[in-house]
Amino acid sequence: MLPKEDILRRAENKEALSRIIDRAEQAIRTWEPLATDFLSPPELFEAQAIFSQLSDVHMIASGGYPQAERQRLVVARSEVPFEEVAGESLVPLAALSIAGNFLFDTASHRDFLGSLLGTGIVRDKVGDIIVLGERGAQAIVVPELVDFLTDSLVQVRSVPVKTQPIGLSELRVREPKKKEMTTVEASMRLDAIASAGFGMSRSKMADMITHGDVRVNWKPITQSSRSVETGDLIAIRGKGRLEVGDVVVTKKQRYRVQLTRLV
Repeated sequence: MLPKEDILRRAENKEALSRIIDRAEQAIRTWEPLATDFLSPPELFEAQAIFSQLSDVHMIASGGYPQAERQRLVVARSEVPFEEVAGESLVPLAALSIAGNFLFDTASHRDFLGSLLGTGIVRDKVGDIIVLGERGAQAIVVPELVDFLTDSLVQVRSVPVKTQPIGLSELRVREPKKKEMTTVEASMRLDAIASAGFGMSRSKMADMITHGDVRVNWKPITQSSRSVETGDLIAIRGKGRLEVGDVVVTKKQRYRVQLTRLV
């Protein structure tokens, strides 16, 4: 069995990690791949980091489209290849269209999520929600709830809606825009790198960090002096994500950093 106590002792998302470990142990016993519920970005990041160090199991993740924030994991014994046992869809996911006329009663992501949860399901069964403005939204859910939600989700705010299953290929996802850049900084401090990558003053970035608006690898960071390194992901709600690429120390002992901003 897996070293559950040791893993949870150093884990931040203990409740989610405990459930994932239980699924992994069941997968080891049964020799069958098993899926978790949807995980938030911090839970997913920590799970992947921890399980990549274990030899007994391996896993894959998906949320329905490449840049999905909420994703499910499928875990299996390391001896069980996913491509031989999982068939066409490696991670069980389903998509729903929630269509209505929201021209005069605009609904937000929170409204659609609230209506989904108002049917009695729990948050872990719902992945990303893609809001389509006046036309409604699309939601990614666990497949076993498709029939229930098709019958139960009939209104969002004051607007009657028609909920029906669609293919994952029908998701209307906007491809993120990528902007590659290079900056030269005196240090690898978070406020220095993030201000360069997001194009704002260092003092404003420091304020955002202090107020907990900035995450590094999905963990809230409140210290501007925190160092970042190659591979780190810096995220600010509403402003996109910043990937830290290669870092080269110049002859003047400054840091030339490759950055990729996703908006």
